[in-house]
Amino acid sequence: MAEKGKGGDGPITIKKYANRRLYNTATSSYVTLDHLCQMVKDDIDFAVYDAKTGEDITRSVLTQIIVEEESKGDNLLPIGFLRQLIGFYGDSVQKFMLPQYLDFMMQSFEKNQSEMQRYMNDTFGSAFPFGKVEDMGKQNTDMFEQAMKMFTGANEAAAAKTATAAEPPAKEAPVDKKDDQLAELQRKMETLERQIGNLSDRKDD
Repeated sequence: MAEKGKGGDGPITIKKYANRRLYNTATSSYVTLDHLCQMVKDDIDFAVYDAKTGEDITRSVLTQIIVEEESKGDNLLPIGFLRQLIGFYGDSVQKFMLPQYLDFMMQSFEKNQSEMQRYMNDTFGSAFPFGKVEDMGKQNTDMFEQAMKMFTGANEAAAAKTATAAEPPAKEAPVDKKDDQLAELQRKMETLERQIGNLSDRKDD
């Protein structure tokens, strides 16, 4: 969880003016997107407000930081993921479900990455099982890809259901498999955590 601002009174307030300049009210100084990017990496919480209207524009500023970082060549977002994400805009169902699901997946991914980083630090200088780390990284990627495919399928199913809602069903509707898919993703995450635990146990031996 991100650290609070000075004094622990909540997020640091950043004001954005019409000339696009960003002002850090905690340090009484102007800052850049690079500064805000570093604050995120340092786990320092902040909120950005339009200086004129008072509107919370934190989301748009964070998105702008991502665009800036991607333009520098540090590409973390696969093109396929971006295309799928764009496709979800405008869909009320996905707008409700996808943000929470992606947030959950990112928290799980961060936890796994932290465990792998800790293991590498603890075993630095000794024989390190690179294959195991690559396997865990691949499983993380597979979980993200499966999650996006699941939401794509749900989106298509919802559209088909809307198109045929007025028609009497010719036969019993098939069982919704979304719960099964979520359960399968949960099982994969549990398996990944067990693998990390096994690696730690071997290190202790």
